[in-house]
Amino acid sequence: MDTYKKKELVVGAVMLCAGLFYLILTMNLPRKGIIDASTVPYVLAVALCLLGFLQLLGARKAVQPEADPDEGAPKTVADYPTVLKTLALVAIYIALLETVGFLIMTVLYLYAQFTVLTPHDQKVKHLSYAITAVIASIAIYFTFRHGFDLLLPAGFLDL
Repeated sequence: MDTYKKKELVVGAVMLCAGLFYLILTMNLPRKGIIDASTVPYVLAVALCLLGFLQLLGARKAVQPEADPDEGAPKTVADYPTVLKTLALVAIYIALLETVGFLIMTVLYLYAQFTVLTPHDQKVKHLSYAITAVIASIAIYFTFRHGFDLLLPAGFLDL
């Protein structure tokens, strides 16, 4: 077996094992009904298992590409400053979530993340980023608070 097929098999096996591990952890969550706090983790675990299984099936038939189709295309370079900014934003979000609250922190995080991910050659669209962050945060809050009956950190708003 060539190294390309071995790599594909390893990726599939790792995905399948991660999905099974996540599924086992999800089974330990308390259940309240058909749709509750463990519904999304179950869906994600099953999807990860399915993707791992499909990867394993596809690896058997995988044929190593002879030439890179993007050979003439310019090579992309990793953008480490963007990765570091994203990690910093996630750390700040987690650190302040309990104190400030879910709604405010999520709006601020999403807006900042949109700004960080905007390509350097494009203009930052402050208004549309802010509106999107507010709408997404409110939708997520109401979905989890009223749909899944989960309490999210209220922080300053004390909702």
